[in-house]
Amino acid sequence: MITVGITGGIGSGKSTVCNVWAKKGAYVLNADDLAKQVMVTNAEVKQQLVDHFGSESFLDDGELNTKHLAKEAFEKGRVKELNAIVHPKLPAAASQKIEEAEAQGYDIFVYEAALLLENLEPGSLDYIVLVLADEDHRIKRVKQRDNSSEVEIRGRIEKQRNFEKATDRADYVIRNNGTLEELEKKAEIIYQNFLN
Repeated sequence: MITVGITGGIGSGKSTVCNVWAKKGAYVLNADDLAKQVMVTNAEVKQQLVDHFGSESFLDDGELNTKHLAKEAFEKGRVKELNAIVHPKLPAAASQKIEEAEAQGYDIFVYEAALLLENLEPGSLDYIVLVLADEDHRIKRVKQRDNSSEVEIRGRIEKQRNFEKATDRADYVIRNNGTLEELEKKAEIIYQNFLN
Protein backbone atom coordinates (compact mmCIF):
# COMPACT_ATOMS: atom_id res chain seq x y z
CA MET A 1 0.00 0.00 0.00
CA ILE A 2 1.25 3.48 -0.91
CA THR A 3 1.15 6.11 1.84
CA VAL A 4 0.74 9.77 0.97
CA GLY A 5 0.85 12.87 3.14
CA ILE A 6 -0.89 16.01 1.90
CA THR A 7 -0.51 19.45 3.40
CA GLY A 8 -1.03 23.13 2.66
CA GLY A 9 -2.40 26.25 4.26
CA ILE A 10 -5.99 27.06 5.08
CA GLY A 11 -8.06 27.48 1.92
CA SER A 12 -5.37 26.02 -0.35
CA GLY A 13 -7.61 23.21 -1.60
CA LYS A 14 -6.07 20.14 0.07
CA SER A 15 -9.48 18.81 1.19
CA THR A 16 -10.76 19.08 -2.38
CA VAL A 17 -7.77 17.05 -3.62
CA CYS A 18 -8.47 14.47 -0.90
CA ASN A 19 -12.12 14.24 -1.99
CA VAL A 20 -11.01 13.49 -5.57
CA TRP A 21 -8.67 10.77 -4.31
CA ALA A 22 -11.32 9.29 -2.01
CA LYS A 23 -13.69 8.98 -4.98
CA LYS A 24 -10.90 7.15 -6.83
CA GLY A 25 -10.65 4.65 -3.98
CA ALA A 26 -8.06 6.04 -1.56
CA TYR A 27 -8.42 5.77 2.21
CA VAL A 28 -8.28 9.40 3.41
CA LEU A 29 -7.53 10.26 7.03
CA ASN A 30 -7.84 13.86 8.19
CA ALA A 31 -5.48 14.77 11.06
CA ASP A 32 -8.05 17.04 12.72
CA ASP A 33 -10.62 14.23 12.74
CA LEU A 34 -8.01 11.84 14.10
CA ALA A 35 -7.06 14.33 16.84
CA LYS A 36 -10.73 14.64 17.86
CA GLN A 37 -11.01 10.83 18.02
CA VAL A 38 -7.90 10.63 20.19
CA MET A 39 -9.24 13.36 22.52
CA VAL A 40 -12.44 11.36 23.10
CA THR A 41 -11.08 7.79 23.15
CA ASN A 42 -7.65 8.08 24.82
CA ALA A 43 -8.12 8.11 28.62
CA GLU A 44 -4.75 9.77 29.28
CA VAL A 45 -5.45 12.57 26.78
CA LYS A 46 -8.97 13.09 28.19
CA GLN A 47 -7.61 13.49 31.70
CA GLN A 48 -4.93 15.94 30.57
CA LEU A 49 -7.51 18.02 28.70
CA VAL A 50 -9.66 18.22 31.84
CA ASP A 51 -6.60 19.05 33.98
CA HIS A 52 -5.44 21.82 31.64
CA PHE A 53 -8.64 23.20 30.12
CA GLY A 54 -11.32 22.28 32.68
CA SER A 55 -14.19 19.81 32.83
CA GLU A 56 -16.01 21.95 30.23
CA SER A 57 -13.69 20.32 27.66
CA PHE A 58 -16.30 17.57 27.37
CA LEU A 59 -20.07 17.73 27.05
CA ASP A 60 -22.37 15.74 29.35
CA ASP A 61 -22.60 12.93 26.78
CA GLY A 62 -18.80 12.55 26.70
CA GLU A 63 -18.40 14.27 23.33
CA LEU A 64 -15.71 16.89 22.82
CA ASN A 65 -16.73 20.49 23.54
CA THR A 66 -14.97 21.87 20.48
CA LYS A 67 -16.27 25.43 21.04
CA HIS A 68 -14.77 25.56 24.54
CA LEU A 69 -11.43 24.08 23.45
CA ALA A 70 -11.20 26.33 20.37
CA LYS A 71 -11.89 29.38 22.53
CA GLU A 72 -9.28 28.32 25.11
CA ALA A 73 -6.68 27.45 22.48
CA PHE A 74 -7.10 30.22 19.91
CA GLU A 75 -8.53 33.18 21.82
CA LYS A 76 -6.31 32.69 24.87
CA GLY A 77 -3.15 31.75 22.96
CA ARG A 78 -2.94 28.18 24.28
CA VAL A 79 -2.65 26.30 20.98
CA LYS A 80 0.83 24.97 21.82
CA GLU A 81 -0.44 23.67 25.16
CA LEU A 82 -3.31 21.82 23.45
CA ASN A 83 -1.03 20.46 20.72
CA ALA A 84 1.48 19.24 23.33
CA ILE A 85 -1.24 17.04 24.83
CA VAL A 86 -2.71 15.66 21.62
CA HIS A 87 0.05 15.58 18.97
CA PRO A 88 2.36 13.03 20.65
CA LYS A 89 -0.48 10.48 20.42
CA LEU A 90 -1.21 11.04 16.72
CA PRO A 91 1.63 9.02 15.10
CA ALA A 92 0.58 5.79 16.87
CA ALA A 93 -3.10 6.47 16.09
CA ALA A 94 -2.24 7.17 12.42
CA SER A 95 -0.13 3.98 12.22
CA GLN A 96 -3.11 1.99 13.48
CA LYS A 97 -5.33 3.53 10.76
CA ILE A 98 -2.69 2.67 8.12
CA GLU A 99 -2.72 -0.97 9.29
CA GLU A 100 -6.53 -1.04 9.19
CA ALA A 101 -6.59 0.44 5.67
CA GLU A 102 -4.03 -2.10 4.46
CA ALA A 103 -5.99 -4.97 6.01
CA GLN A 104 -9.11 -3.69 4.22
CA GLY A 105 -7.27 -3.87 0.88
CA TYR A 106 -6.75 -0.19 0.07
CA ASP A 107 -4.00 0.59 -2.48
CA ILE A 108 -3.47 4.17 -1.32
CA PHE A 109 -3.60 5.73 2.14
CA VAL A 110 -3.75 9.54 2.37
CA TYR A 111 -3.03 11.52 5.53
CA GLU A 112 -4.24 15.13 5.37
CA ALA A 113 -2.60 17.43 7.92
CA ALA A 114 -1.83 21.16 8.10
CA LEU A 115 1.06 20.37 10.49
CA LEU A 116 2.32 17.39 8.49
CA LEU A 117 5.82 18.78 7.91
CA GLU A 118 6.23 19.73 11.58
CA ASN A 119 5.29 16.28 12.87
CA LEU A 120 6.56 14.02 10.10
CA GLU A 121 9.02 11.25 10.86
CA PRO A 122 11.51 11.24 7.94
CA GLY A 123 10.74 8.42 5.52
CA SER A 124 7.46 7.49 7.21
CA LEU A 125 5.37 8.24 4.09
CA ASP A 126 6.02 7.31 0.47
CA TYR A 127 4.99 10.69 -0.98
CA ILE A 128 4.42 14.23 0.25
CA VAL A 129 2.02 16.47 -1.68
CA LEU A 130 1.89 20.21 -1.06
CA VAL A 131 -1.10 22.27 -2.19
CA LEU A 132 -0.41 25.98 -2.67
CA ALA A 133 -2.63 28.91 -3.57
CA ASP A 134 -2.26 32.69 -3.59
CA GLU A 135 -3.47 34.40 -0.42
CA ASP A 136 -6.31 36.18 -2.23
CA HIS A 137 -7.70 32.87 -3.53
CA ARG A 138 -7.37 31.29 -0.08
CA ILE A 139 -9.19 34.14 1.68
CA LYS A 140 -12.01 34.06 -0.89
CA ARG A 141 -12.43 30.27 -0.51
CA VAL A 142 -12.48 30.30 3.30
CA LYS A 143 -14.95 33.22 3.31
CA GLN A 144 -17.29 31.19 1.08
CA ARG A 145 -16.76 28.02 3.13
CA ASP A 146 -17.34 29.20 6.69
CA ASN A 147 -18.35 32.88 6.62
CA SER A 148 -15.20 34.04 8.43
CA SER A 149 -14.14 37.66 8.12
CA GLU A 150 -11.05 38.58 6.11
CA VAL A 151 -9.32 39.71 9.33
CA GLU A 152 -9.98 36.33 11.00
CA ILE A 153 -8.72 34.42 7.96
CA ARG A 154 -5.57 36.53 7.65
CA GLY A 155 -4.93 35.91 11.35
CA ARG A 156 -5.17 32.16 10.80
CA ILE A 157 -2.90 32.33 7.74
CA GLU A 158 -0.28 34.25 9.73
CA LYS A 159 -0.26 31.54 12.41
CA GLN A 160 0.55 28.85 9.83
CA ARG A 161 3.96 28.17 8.33
CA ASN A 162 4.92 29.74 5.01
CA PHE A 163 4.18 26.74 2.79
CA GLU A 164 5.84 28.43 -0.22
CA LYS A 165 9.16 27.86 1.56
CA ALA A 166 8.45 24.13 1.95
CA THR A 167 8.32 23.11 -1.72
CA ASP A 168 11.71 21.36 -1.44
CA ARG A 169 10.15 18.92 1.06
CA ALA A 170 7.37 17.82 -1.29
CA ASP A 171 7.37 15.16 -4.00
CA TYR A 172 4.47 16.92 -5.75
CA VAL A 173 3.40 20.56 -5.60
CA ILE A 174 -0.11 21.48 -6.77
CA ARG A 175 -0.70 25.16 -7.51
CA ASN A 176 -4.38 25.88 -7.06
CA ASN A 177 -5.06 29.35 -8.46
CA GLY A 178 -7.46 28.28 -11.19
CA THR A 179 -10.85 26.61 -11.43
CA LEU A 180 -12.16 23.66 -9.43
CA GLU A 181 -12.03 21.57 -12.64
CA GLU A 182 -8.33 22.38 -13.09
CA LEU A 183 -7.59 21.34 -9.51
CA GLU A 184 -9.51 18.09 -9.90
CA LYS A 185 -7.60 17.29 -13.10
CA LYS A 186 -4.23 17.90 -11.38
CA ALA A 187 -5.34 15.67 -8.49
CA GLU A 188 -6.33 12.87 -10.89
CA ILE A 189 -2.98 13.01 -12.72
CA ILE A 190 -1.01 12.75 -9.47
CA TYR A 191 -3.23 9.89 -8.28
CA GLN A 192 -2.40 7.97 -11.46
CA ASN A 193 1.32 8.64 -10.82
CA PHE A 194 1.00 7.00 -7.38
CA LEU A 195 -0.40 3.85 -8.98
CA ASN A 196 2.18 3.60 -11.79
